Amino acid sequence: MANNPNEGRQFLDSVLQFFDHAASFSRLDAGILAQIKACNSVYKVSFPVEIDGKIEVIEGIRVQHSHHKLPSKGGIRYSMQVDEDEVKALATLMTFKCAVVDVPFGGAKGGVKINPRTTSVKTLEKVTRRYAAELIRKNLIGPGIDVPAPDYGTGSREMAWIADTYQALNYGETNALGCVTGKPVGQGGIRGRAEATGLGIYFGIREALADTDLLKGKGLDGGTLEGKRIIVQGLGNVGYHAAYFCQQDGALIVGIAEREGGIYNENGIDVKEAFQHRSEKGSILDFPNARNYENSLELLEVECDILIPAALENQIHSGNAANIKAKIIAEGANGPVTRDAEQVLLQNGIIILPDLYLNAGGVTVSYFEWLKNLSHVRFGRMGKRAEEASFKRLVGAIESSSGKSMSAQERKFLTQGSDEVDLVRSGLEDTMINAYHEIRDVMIQKKIPDLRTAAFLTAIEKIGVSYEALGIFP
Repeated sequence: MANNPNEGRQFLDSVLQFFDHAASFSRLDAGILAQIKACNSVYKVSFPVEIDGKIEVIEGIRVQHSHHKLPSKGGIRYSMQVDEDEVKALATLMTFKCAVVDVPFGGAKGGVKINPRTTSVKTLEKVTRRYAAELIRKNLIGPGIDVPAPDYGTGSREMAWIADTYQALNYGETNALGCVTGKPVGQGGIRGRAEATGLGIYFGIREALADTDLLKGKGLDGGTLEGKRIIVQGLGNVGYHAAYFCQQDGALIVGIAEREGGIYNENGIDVKEAFQHRSEKGSILDFPNARNYENSLELLEVECDILIPAALENQIHSGNAANIKAKIIAEGANGPVTRDAEQVLLQNGIIILPDLYLNAGGVTVSYFEWLKNLSHVRFGRMGKRAEEASFKRLVGAIESSSGKSMSAQERKFLTQGSDEVDLVRSGLEDTMINAYHEIRDVMIQKKIPDLRTAAFLTAIEKIGVSYEALGIFP
């Protein structure tokens, strides 16, 4: 979220600089590269909404960066700092993020200038439905056109309102629920979507820690998360789940930074308890046995193994990059490291796991939700019991041939079929593993020194193949 008019521009400039650097390694024609780089369309709208008997004009925006594959895909954020350049930057990142993880969407992003924290639910519903109607009337939303999702300041509630509005104005369209993802499960959503981005971050970090060549000389022994000290910025949906899954795998969450301040405990902080404390007290400060940081940005500079900025863009910049002591920066947020800061970090030997790879878990599972909506059947519904029956026959054969019986608990564990959440998590894990190794292969083959440039180049080459195959119309 841009805090001043210049931050959105700086964010967009950073993304385009990253693109230009990666494009210098590409074999593609300069014209194709220019098309891949450009935002295809920007739609800005102002619409009136009656609030407490008064008419207020609300500003909205939707940017579709690329149509090389349809639909385009990207979240909608609600914030008073929504800015055209910021939304362009996010839409641009979405294009490359989808390509990196082989999700067949173009990139898009949207925003509405409103403060969701100080606005009533009734007003939020009015604004959401009117914004959706504006997109519908311009044919800028639909299961085959552009599929929004939650972002900063929005969630499953807003997505349900958008889906309902779309259904009301497109009565009888069979695939209407596919117009948006991130919906409640009961309204066509998918199990596993809430934790998807954080879980994807965990899978990405885990894969990097197993990469002995990448980590050579970094002092990160063991190849696992066991005992690794992690500081996370942002305890929202992304930061919470990333920290939780890392903690479940043996990591120590030593610091948590939030808007109101930060907390630190070298012996580790229980993420669930910290989240509960903040929910009850309204602040993360004064958590038992933890040291307070009144300025949470100072916590980013504390020594740790892995720093997960999972809040906003431009958090690590030229002013503080030299003070970062983490060995790995795992970008949970979009654009938390500026281009200038990245140069300093790389010179200091810090590994950066880039946003367009690491936080792609959300769009990956959104893709699964979209597929579910188009197929009109819950994943696992048709195969789970058949799978269990097959496993039971196998276990029975093993017991018969060995002459030994398994306990009821063992039988249950070995014969359990895959339900929707199991399949979603399996698909996400496979996606993150494959994407990591694709990026590393490009990094090695092209002799590229950093993961972000390799990730951008991976995406650029995939998108370029699409444009070359499609040709130029007319």
